[in-house]
Amino acid sequence: MIEAVSDKVKALALYSGGLDSILATRVVMAQGVEVEAVQFVTPFFNYDIIRDIPAYKDYALKQFGIKVHVEDISEPYLAMLRHPDHGFGKNFNPCIDCKIMMITRAKELLVERGASFLISGEVLGQRPMSQRRDTLNVIERDADVHSLLLRPLSAQFMPETEAELQGWVDRSQLYGISGRGRFDQIALARKMGITNYPAPAGGCILTDPILSRRIKGLYSRVSTLDNDSVSVGDVRSLLIGRQVHLPSGGWLILGRDEKENDCLELLAGTQDMLLTMEEWPGPSAILKKAEEYSDKEQLSSDIELSASLMVRYARKIPPDDSRRGRAVLVFRGGDRNSVPESLEAEPYPTEEFRKWIL
Repeated sequence: MIEAVSDKVKALALYSGGLDSILATRVVMAQGVEVEAVQFVTPFFNYDIIRDIPAYKDYALKQFGIKVHVEDISEPYLAMLRHPDHGFGKNFNPCIDCKIMMITRAKELLVERGASFLISGEVLGQRPMSQRRDTLNVIERDADVHSLLLRPLSAQFMPETEAELQGWVDRSQLYGISGRGRFDQIALARKMGITNYPAPAGGCILTDPILSRRIKGLYSRVSTLDNDSVSVGDVRSLLIGRQVHLPSGGWLILGRDEKENDCLELLAGTQDMLLTMEEWPGPSAILKKAEEYSDKEQLSSDIELSASLMVRYARKIPPDDSRRGRAVLVFRGGDRNSVPESLEAEPYPTEEFRKWIL
């Protein structure tokens, strides 16, 4: 048992910002327990919070009365995706290992944050992979939190935890909600005066059939990128633009509009090549990991192919216009002398390239 460091008992709540985690936190707070919510972020969920953490904390406190601690677990999460012990769900979602990772880290935070037990908003039977009774037991076992983790919304179906046995919370004021329906949670939210909560949704990009396929490809060694070097920037790059798997194995990203062009320019890393159209509207592009090409002739070929695809998607220019076919290549990092500063490019001539688009 982890002792509280003050007379008032404190708990840490695993917090996604969704209704279930809001309710679980507030149910325990209503019993006089101090609760601090812990919101984990990765490139696959909640990452926009990173842009302005103070604003998000302020929103959660004003909207729901919940104090939130935000922690970025991107690096260990990217490593876990290579070989999750419990495998993947329908798409590329390692839901069981994800829960184990977050609960394990939350347990490590107990002493640091002066807390005595953990809270989760999980509801028995709500999600087919990670919230069955058997998988809930596996998660508790592998995270080593059998007595520490309280699930207030389904507590009536669970064995008593340390918080209940110690009298820190009253079990009779906890709930017996189960199944995939949301009626009980919505009714409880109404009763507690909780409004403007997020609509139910998967939330995690790894459950999206299309985007998860892109990420799975990144980890499958089908590109020039070694999956041991997958970074947050690589994952974020996957989520915008046209993703093109070049015949050589190269990875090209084409912006689809001005907003995406701006994003690509911000996302281009030191090993990437950023390509922009100089003299008329068209897509920006990133040739990922250009610096890692060992074959410079292949790099030159992929540069030319990339420029040709950019022109293919550019705004149409009359054939007699002198600006036709010109693209500027900017290489960030590496040996600038190994690539041209600009080159003339004609639109890619056939529809063959469409089968390269993920």
